[in-house]
Amino acid sequence: MSETNANTERLFPYRPIRHFVESAPTEIHSVRPGDTVLSALKLMAEKNLGVLVVLDGERLVGVMSERDYARKVVLAGRRSEETTVAEIMSREVVTTYLDAKFGDCMRLMNQYHIRHLPVLDGDRLVRVISIMDVLREAVAHHEKVLMELERERMSVFNSVC
Repeated sequence: MSETNANTERLFPYRPIRHFVESAPTEIHSVRPGDTVLSALKLMAEKNLGVLVVLDGERLVGVMSERDYARKVVLAGRRSEETTVAEIMSREVVTTYLDAKFGDCMRLMNQYHIRHLPVLDGDRLVRVISIMDVLREAVAHHEKVLMELERERMSVFNSVC
């Protein structure tokens, strides 16, 4: 990696999410299109999740969120135990790739008003990052920058005294 890229990657918006994804692996919770909404809701409750990815084999085909459930089941008067995930899932899924930068992910999440972003490696789903993941990384980065500035300030102060 060139020195310019290394310096740029120190800035949070330019850091590749690959480093984050590879350093903090997590289990991907998913359902199949033919699963009932009730079984999906039970998994969401058990794992304290607001969204599940919908996989057909290993292929990402949609996401099911609490919002999908509220609008397409509850308000439509449907029954969770009789409705399949495929009937209510969001099929237009905004995704990103391992080489994307944190700034790119933040822009996508803001532009599409989403809180979860599936990360692909080619066609394979490797992670779902949440807005909380991005926020945690941003806070950790800014704390590190502030500590570096404080250390720099103290070294300048000590050299003057």
